[in-house]
Amino acid sequence: MARRLINRHPTRIGIVYLGLLPFVVLIALYATGSAIRLADNPTDKLLPAFSTLAAAVDRVAMTPDRRTGEILLWVDTAASLTRLGLGLAVATALALLVGIANGILPYVRAGLSPFVVAFSMIPPMAVLPILFIVFGLDELSKVVLIVFGIAPTMMRDLKARVEEMPREQLIKAQTLGASSWQIVLRVVLPQVLPRLIDALRLSLGPAWLFLISAEAIASEVGLGYRIFLVRRYLAMDVILPYVAWITLLAAFGDVTLRMVSRKLFPWVEGERGRS
Repeated sequence: MARRLINRHPTRIGIVYLGLLPFVVLIALYATGSAIRLADNPTDKLLPAFSTLAAAVDRVAMTPDRRTGEILLWVDTAASLTRLGLGLAVATALALLVGIANGILPYVRAGLSPFVVAFSMIPPMAVLPILFIVFGLDELSKVVLIVFGIAPTMMRDLKARVEEMPREQLIKAQTLGASSWQIVLRVVLPQVLPRLIDALRLSLGPAWLFLISAEAIASEVGLGYRIFLVRRYLAMDVILPYVAWITLLAAFGDVTLRMVSRKLFPWVEGERGRS
C-alpha cells in the first residue's frame, strides 16, 4: 500500500519546488514565444520582451503621469480596492444576516429562501445596464454589482451550513433555556463564521471579475479602466503587468483570509486535517 501514488507525499522543500514549477514553465514558455515573435518582427506587441515590460512597470508604477502628476498604478489600485472592499463588506454582512435567518428561522426560510435562490440565478452582468441606469455611472453602481454578484451565493452557502448543524445542538440549547437570539449568537454564529470566511475566499475571483467589468464600461480610474483604455493601442506591456498585479492582489487577499481563519478558528483546520 505504501508504494501507491495516493500514499506518497512530498517533503516541505518538494512542495515549494512543485508549487513553483508551473510558474517557471509558464515564464519559460513566454520568454521563448516572445523571443520567436520578436525575432520575426521586432515591433511585435503581442508578447513584449521582459525589458519592455520592466520599462512599462517603471512608467506606470514609479513615474508620475505627465498630465495628472499621479502615479497611475497606485491611483488605479486605490480606486479598485476601495470599490472591492465596500462590495465585499456589504455582501458579507448581508450573507451573514440572511444566511443565518434562512437556515434557523422556518418562517424566514419559507418566505425568503426562494427569493434568494431566484436572485442567485440571474447573471450579474445581464443587470449591469440596469444598475447604471438606476444608480448612475458613479461608484455606487460598481459596488452594487459586486454585492449582487456574490451575496446571493454566499447566502445560500451559509444557509446550507446552518442546516448541516446537528439538530441535537439546538435542542440541547433550548433545553438549557436559551432564547432564539442566544442560540444564534452562541451556537450558530461560531460555527458559521469559518464557513463565511471560506465563502468570502471563493467569492474573491467573481468579485474581481464584476469590478473589472464595471470599471471597463464606465469609469475614469481603476485597474479595469486602465486595462481597457490601453487595449486600443495594443499596449500589452501595460496590460500584462496590470493583470499580474490584479492576480497578486487577489492571491494576497485569499492568503490573508486563510490566515485569519487559522488564527481565529484553529479547530477548523484540525478537523480538515483529520478528514
